[in-house]
Amino acid sequence: MTTEVVDRAKFDKAARPDYQVWDVDHHYYEPAEAFLRHLPEKFKNGYRYLSIDGRTKLALNNLIQEFIPNPGFEVVARPGSHENFYRGNNPEGLTLREMGGKPMRSVAAFHNGKAHLELMDELGLHAALVFPTMAVILEERLGHTDPELLIALFHSLNQWVAEEYGFGNGRQYPVGAIAMVDPVRALEELNFLISAGCNAIQVRSAPIRLPLGTISPADPVFDPFWARCAEAKVLVCSHVGDAGYDKLYRDWAGTLASGAREAQPFNKGAMKESFDNMGRPAADFLCTLVCSGVFDRHPGLKVAIVEAGSAWVGPMLDRLRRVYHKLPQEFKKDPVQAIRDHVYIMPFYEDSARHLGELLGMDKVVFGSDWPHPEGMGEPLEYYADIADLTPAEQKMVMCDNLKDLMEGRW
Repeated sequence: MTTEVVDRAKFDKAARPDYQVWDVDHHYYEPAEAFLRHLPEKFKNGYRYLSIDGRTKLALNNLIQEFIPNPGFEVVARPGSHENFYRGNNPEGLTLREMGGKPMRSVAAFHNGKAHLELMDELGLHAALVFPTMAVILEERLGHTDPELLIALFHSLNQWVAEEYGFGNGRQYPVGAIAMVDPVRALEELNFLISAGCNAIQVRSAPIRLPLGTISPADPVFDPFWARCAEAKVLVCSHVGDAGYDKLYRDWAGTLASGAREAQPFNKGAMKESFDNMGRPAADFLCTLVCSGVFDRHPGLKVAIVEAGSAWVGPMLDRLRRVYHKLPQEFKKDPVQAIRDHVYIMPFYEDSARHLGELLGMDKVVFGSDWPHPEGMGEPLEYYADIADLTPAEQKMVMCDNLKDLMEGRW
């Protein structure tokens, strides 16, 4: 059995477990003020919302962005409306727009901490990590062209989150955004977040692109940053986003023919779907950390891979196993064991949590609904139908204990 497909049982929506449910993947849709409220005046010309033919568009240093077609998020696809596509249930070949049906106006729970907390109660969730939506596209576009603007935008966003959600209520765990383009400034932002009560951060699964080239996140220049994460028990999250890998697909497809100059995740095609631009960045990120000795130098570090699925985990472990036998002198410990010791992974609902648990240990599998995104689950507790093959004790680990222990510092 692979992590590609899992048989799905029926789930009684009225049934709720007698323990807390912890969700590793919730989101807010950033209103304009999330980036602009605290952005210094000198940067505001570099980050602008424009109205073009009646639609809101984002301009970064006067370049219109198309990755997110509606960056104002006034109207969005309904939570879970694309679920059938990702479950492979699309016999009529519908587009995502056709499958999603009529969009909805954004509601307060999509961008307001109090309203989101109330909605969590309705959904049957006790706690959730809360990620941004649009922030995941910025580093690919600004890290190598305007790193100062990128750093300022992330700091402004983190300040807005501290005001609108807060970091210390024990149920919502907003994930701080950190740009790794400057090791000193990254550590400063980390310390700002820790002082605000944050204990989970987001870093990109990608080489760090700078104006003159790239640097590895495993470079020793970042050791003070990783050491501080380990010391403060800050969970390092790598959430799917624009890691730059879509460029490989566009190169293979032919940019002369398509004219596409950036990733457009809602435009689907068979060739594009067969390229693993979610799992591959996650695997490359983890292999970089392991093979470069980051976990050896920082044994207390914990990493969560969020919304990248798990179909890639087995092949990655197989590669690491073979590399270890070829070049044992380059490792202080078995790299496969290093992954098992330090890494937590959220499988997609179409993946097999059972198989992932066999690869890593069930204590490293965490549930995430991706609410309120359309590719996520509109009703998070329906995930119990996807893990009906787990024992009740294993279900509790995935749905509660594993993430709860992480966020409450029991590691």
